[in-house]
Amino acid sequence: MRILHTADWHFGRTLEGRSRLEEQAAFVDELTSIVRDEGIDLVLLAGDVYDSVNPPAAAEQLFYEAMARIADGGRTTIAAIAGNHDHPERVAASSPLAARSGIRLIGMPAAEPLVINIARTGEQAVIAALPYPSEARLRELLSEDTDEGTLRSAYSERVGALMKGLASHFRADTVNLAMSHIYVLGGAESDSERPIQVGGAYTVDPAALRIGAQYTALGHLHRPQRVAGDETIRYSGSPLAYSFSEAGQAKSVTIFDAAPGVPVAPRELLLNSGRPLVRWDARGGLAEVQRWIEEGRDERGWIELDIWMTEMMTMQQIQQLRKLRDGFIHIRPVYPEMTEHQGELERPREELPADELFRRFYKKQTGGAEAEAELVQLFLELIADEPDGLGDGEECVKGGEGL
Repeated sequence: MRILHTADWHFGRTLEGRSRLEEQAAFVDELTSIVRDEGIDLVLLAGDVYDSVNPPAAAEQLFYEAMARIADGGRTTIAAIAGNHDHPERVAASSPLAARSGIRLIGMPAAEPLVINIARTGEQAVIAALPYPSEARLRELLSEDTDEGTLRSAYSERVGALMKGLASHFRADTVNLAMSHIYVLGGAESDSERPIQVGGAYTVDPAALRIGAQYTALGHLHRPQRVAGDETIRYSGSPLAYSFSEAGQAKSVTIFDAAPGVPVAPRELLLNSGRPLVRWDARGGLAEVQRWIEEGRDERGWIELDIWMTEMMTMQQIQQLRKLRDGFIHIRPVYPEMTEHQGELERPREELPADELFRRFYKKQTGGAEAEAELVQLFLELIADEPDGLGDGEECVKGGEGL
């Protein structure tokens, strides 16, 4: 049988308020063509169908249309699990209707694997499918100890036990697969994934996934990657770039042929849909940016622009750039004084006083403006009201400094 692995569609996600629905619909078109042209028998969708537990109606409609088109009346089987962004009951709600078309939707962790018959080849696939396994969704407290290392060990052991339980149904005459939506220790992250590791606690050791599956399809991390160098344990990555930390990344789906007892050889198939996310560093100022626009540079891209200025950039100049190119998401002026103090900015944030953190945060958020003394004093008074002297305001500034 021929299998395709995809994940992290995040239907309904926007980019700083810009809709990505048109790009997501283009991905569905492309994926439908790939499934048809490659003769795919089984699609594994490893979680994060939606970007939120309460997605907009247009996102839900797009997902249902995608499932119907890809399944093509039962010619292709689809197995999809809920990720940490998904409401598990929402994902599984249409299961009774979807199953009639060969679409299997799994919201909550279960003790039994998915068993799928592939009519074209006469083969059977057994899938150790584990939707996002938070403590809440597992309905259990994994450890009463709050130590991060203890929690991580308990979580990893529990995930490993669940996977082994599902894998106990593997047989020599079946295609044996695994699928989950988890963060595996050592994976390369980007800014667009909502953290599920809770400071490091919800991480899984790669050893927990070595359960005898011929291939393990993972979701959560948006960069396509192997786990611990293993070709058969992979994140497929997201079909679109969802943050500028993914600028320049190639997006893909993973395809492989599988037969009982035969090692698989996965290959990545690059995707063309979706507008690329790019970063411009315009050290030549406005004239350089205008020249790039006239040249048609990154014409389809969403752009994060750092523009070097010797004088204060006006709102009129920013608006003019946005009129010339609709793809600008962030326009950040860089002034000489910002580069002069670069060494100071690299000091650990925890060593800086609250007033300095606030001044830097304010300057960054306003494009270079200086916070007035009265505003800084008001901020200090607000955080001083907290019993321990470190209120939400200072934590917010510390978080904002890292944006």
